Amino acid sequence: MRADPSAAGVLLVDKQPGATSHDIVAAVRRERGQKTGHSGTLDPFATGLLVVLLGREATRCQSRFMELPKTYRVVARFGAVSTTGDPEGEITETGVLPPDPLDLPTGRIRQRPPAYSAIKVGGVRAYRLARRGEKVELPEREVTVHRFEQLRRTPDRAEFEIECSSGTYVRSLVAELGDAYCESLRRTAVGPFSVDEAQAFLPLPDALARLPGGGA
Repeated sequence: MRADPSAAGVLLVDKQPGATSHDIVAAVRRERGQKTGHSGTLDPFATGLLVVLLGREATRCQSRFMELPKTYRVVARFGAVSTTGDPEGEITETGVLPPDPLDLPTGRIRQRPPAYSAIKVGGVRAYRLARRGEKVELPEREVTVHRFEQLRRTPDRAEFEIECSSGTYVRSLVAELGDAYCESLRRTAVGPFSVDEAQAFLPLPDALARLPGGGA
């Protein structure tokens, strides 16, 4: 049965590379004619789960969805660095490979967000300042890495599964391993919501019932 296009709830979207999270949220807003929001953006090069909030009641609950932990699959390329921490930046080959095994940080850590991020500095997105050639140094923040597991390793690449708190920059986690950057990044889950459920619409009561504390 087709969901009522005016119903409040969440739409689970599998974002493809190249599209921005803003593009997807705006397209859903135009299609459904509803107020829309999201539970956390994905970089344009990244793929995976984007939780789109539909309707005024759902967007009022945005903070509850935003604070959910995220799970990612990431492929890191070693022996090179990127100005943006991903394939879209200026890449410099160094040939310096991080050690094997790697020291993968978990728990509460201090992290400096990348200059190429959507954080606002004086009302302007940091990535806009960085693209203009302006020096951007964002303050450190405390985040939590719940799990940082290496799935496979070759001399110049490794695949990881990372579960972390909201606000964690996976690009920064990878860059801090050594001469490395994120070659690919896919978000597989946001809290209890999985990318395997993509294209599903969940009425707001059903979505809230999955969250810590339930629908309260």
